[in-house]
Amino acid sequence: MSESERERRPAPEPKYRIRALHTEDTVTVYQAYRPEIGGPAARDGRFPAVWKRDRMTWIKPSFLWMMYRCGWALKEGQETVLAVEISREGFEWALRNSCLSHYASELHDSRAAWQRELRRSPARVQWDPERDLRLNPLPYRSLQLGLAGEAAARYADEWIVGIEDVTPLAREVHALVRAGDLDGAAGRLPGERPYPVADHLPAHLPR
Repeated sequence: MSESERERRPAPEPKYRIRALHTEDTVTVYQAYRPEIGGPAARDGRFPAVWKRDRMTWIKPSFLWMMYRCGWALKEGQETVLAVEISREGFEWALRNSCLSHYASELHDSRAAWQRELRRSPARVQWDPERDLRLNPLPYRSLQLGLAGEAAARYADEWIVGIEDVTPLAREVHALVRAGDLDGAAGRLPGERPYPVADHLPAHLPR
């Protein structure tokens, strides 16, 4: 391979990176619910009273990981896919107050120290293999962010800028994949790109 060819090749994706559809002010994350929750949430721009603030809720910046999790909105209880636009200020509050969902010896002094951090942190960072259009795992990982306690309440009551039902988009992309039109399917995906992680955020977040 010539030097010019090597220069044209895209750099490999790092194993850990936050990728999201984001603007200067907001970040879009995805969740899937049964229609009794997803429908009112999209209609009113907020979660209905039956949404449980006392349970951990997981938000996913990756559309394709959401598709993997909900089976293209075909899994029972996950038939309505929501794109939830939240403030970057809120998203970064969650990152700042997060801990890893698993013990990592290179980041934690001991397993006991990690467990103490886990108990006091209202947000949890989990890294799962990103997915391709056929929902096969890729060699790099995408963020899932678990919100509990104060983080879940802030998410529901303060951070949400808008909620859109993107179930039709999920079905459209799925139909293109089933038809073998991967280029067409890729062209309909949300424009996710690397999210800048500030130096003051915890060490378990990749820079």
